[in-house]
Amino acid sequence: MIPPGFIHDLLARVDIVDVVGRHVELKKAGINHKGLCPFHGEKSPSFTVSPSRQTYHCFGCGVHGNAIGFLMEHTGAGFIEAVEDLAQQVGMQVPQDERSPEQRERAQAEKARHLSLTDVLARAADHYRAQLKKSPRAIDYLKGRGLTGQIAARFALGYAPEGWRSLASGFPSYDDPQLVDAGLVIDKSAEDEAEPAQDGRPGGRRYDRFRDRVMFPIRNVQGEVIGFGGRVLDKGEPKYLNSPETPVFHKGRELYGLFEARTALRQRGYALVVEGYMDVVALAQHGLGNAVATLGTACTPDHVHKLFRFTENIVFSFDGDAAGRRAAVRALEASLPHVSESRSVKFLFLPTEHDPDSYVRELGAEAFERCVEDAVPLSRQLIAVAGDGCDLSTPEGRARMLKQAQPLWNLLPDGLLRRQLLGELARHGQLPESELQGLWTGASAAAPATRDGDVGPPVSQEARPRKEWRTDRKRGDWKPGDGKFGKWRGREAESRPAGPRIAPATAADNAVRLLLQHSELWDSLAEEDKGLLHDLGGTHGELIRWLERHLTHHGACPWAVVQAGLASDGLADAAQRLSRPHQELGIQETDPQGDLSRAVTELRSRAPEALPGGATASDDERRRALEALARLRERHGIGPS
Repeated sequence: MIPPGFIHDLLARVDIVDVVGRHVELKKAGINHKGLCPFHGEKSPSFTVSPSRQTYHCFGCGVHGNAIGFLMEHTGAGFIEAVEDLAQQVGMQVPQDERSPEQRERAQAEKARHLSLTDVLARAADHYRAQLKKSPRAIDYLKGRGLTGQIAARFALGYAPEGWRSLASGFPSYDDPQLVDAGLVIDKSAEDEAEPAQDGRPGGRRYDRFRDRVMFPIRNVQGEVIGFGGRVLDKGEPKYLNSPETPVFHKGRELYGLFEARTALRQRGYALVVEGYMDVVALAQHGLGNAVATLGTACTPDHVHKLFRFTENIVFSFDGDAAGRRAAVRALEASLPHVSESRSVKFLFLPTEHDPDSYVRELGAEAFERCVEDAVPLSRQLIAVAGDGCDLSTPEGRARMLKQAQPLWNLLPDGLLRRQLLGELARHGQLPESELQGLWTGASAAAPATRDGDVGPPVSQEARPRKEWRTDRKRGDWKPGDGKFGKWRGREAESRPAGPRIAPATAADNAVRLLLQHSELWDSLAEEDKGLLHDLGGTHGELIRWLERHLTHHGACPWAVVQAGLASDGLADAAQRLSRPHQELGIQETDPQGDLSRAVTELRSRAPEALPGGATASDDERRRALEALARLRERHGIGPS
C-alpha cells in the first residue's frame, strides 16, 4: 500500500492543469480553466479545472476528482499505475509498501502473469480485427445485423477464420503455453497421441478454440482484453462460445460492454442488462450505449454489486419466453441483497418474438425506451414471482403465496424498502401487517394501542399536558413528575440532557469515517470485508457505496477531495456526523489502519448469518427458509446456484 503521506505530497507537487491539459484543450476562464468534457459529448464547455483546488469538475455529467482520478478515468489506468505515472513526471520515487519480501514477490509474479496474459489477449484481438477486414462474409453478416464500421471499431469486433490453427499466423510460437492459459488454444497433447482425428482435427494436437465466429473482445473496466465471446455466422451450436475461466477472466464477475458503457451510464442514469453480446452492440448502434450483458451465465450478486458502483438504477431486459422468466427469477434473487430505498431495480419483458436486438432494429430506439419506462419495479416482480401459480381468491392460494414470498423477502437488507414490501405482501395475503411480521420475524410492529384495542397513532409531545414550573421556598423551582405526586426536579437538571453530549461512536461509525478520511485504506480490506461494509444499512451503507463508486472513478483521494465529492453529490449532511474530528468523538487515532481493522473485526463478529432469516433465526427456521427457497427455484426450473 502506498503511504497516504506520499499521495498528499504527490498531489501537492503536480499541477492538475498540466495533467488535464495533455488530454483536453483548456482555455483560461477567470481563475479556472475550461474545456469540452472528455467524458461525455458536448458542444459548449462545461468541464472546469481549478488550479487553486487542484480538482476538475464537469457541470454537464457530474464527474469530478483530482489528477490521479483524471488519469484513471480518462486513460483507464489503475490507481498504482496513475500514481507511478504522476510521480515520474515530477521526479518522485514511489516508496515500497510494508509487505514482506515474499508477499511482494508473489504480488509481482501475479501482476506479471496478469500483464502477460492480457498482452496475449490484446494481440489476439488485433489478429481477429485484421481477419475481419479480410472476410467479406463476416462483414456482410455484421452489415446484415445493421451494424456500421464505426460501431464495430468501438467494440473492437473481429473474426476468427475457419481452420484449426489460424492463430498460428498471429503469434511467433503457436506452442506458447500462454495461448492455452489465456483460453485461446485447446491443448490435447496430454491425451492419447493415437487418438483418431475428428472433423478434420489432428488427433492429440493443439487447435484454436474459436473458429468461424464473429469475435467480441471482453474488456474489464480498465479497458484490458480479458476474454472473448464468439458467435457463429450461420446455424450451428453453440450459438455463443465464451472464453473459459482463466486467471484474468471470471464470468460471474465480469460484464460485457461495461468498459464501453461507462459514459452512457452517467448520461442516462441507469444500466440496461441484456442477455447477448449482439444485443449490447445493436442497442449502442441505435444510441442506447448504456447496455451490458452477462457472459453466458445467470446474473450473480457480484454483477449487481459491480453495476451499483456505477449507477443507482438497473433495468434487466429479458425475452418474454419461459427461459427469460427463469433468468428474471435469478436476477431478482441476485438483486435483493443489494437494493434499498435509494436504489432501483426494474424488469423489462419483451414480446416473445423479440430480443433487444430485433426489437430495436424493427421498431426503433424510441419504442424500446418506452418499454424501459414501463418496466416492472422490483417490488411488483417479487410479488409476481411469489404469486406464480397461486389463486389469491382462496385462503390456500394466499397462504402459498406468502410461503413462497418469505425466502425472497428475507434476502432484503433492513430498511424502508423491506418494511414497505412487508406491508404489500400482507395486503396481498389479506393479513394484518403486524401479524405477518410476527410470523416471519417473531416480533410485531411496535405501535401504541387505543382504548378499544385498535392501533392508533403515537401521541405527540405537543399533545401531552404541559407541566408548569412551581416555586417553593425550601425546594426552589420544581415541577410535578409523572406520578400522582410531584417529584422535585430543578431547572438546571431539566435543561441538562440525559446521557453523553455526543453519542459514542459505533464500529460502523468508525469504519466508515476512517475509510472516508483515509480512502486509500479500502484496498487493504479483504473482499468479504468489503462486501460486509457494502451491505451495511442506512447512512453507513449509502456512504460506503458512494465511496466505492468514487474510488472506481478517481482512486484514493485526500480527505479534502472526498469532502468536495460528497458535497457535490448531496451527501455532505449524511457524512457530517461520521466525519467529525476524531478528537470531538473521543477517539485516539494514532493508527488508522489498525483502528479500521478493529472496527471491521467487531462488525464481522456481529454480522448476521448469511442465511435467510437473519442472525436471530433458529436452525430450524433457517432450514425451513432454505427449503422454501429451494422449492421456489424448482418451481421456476432453476438449478442450484
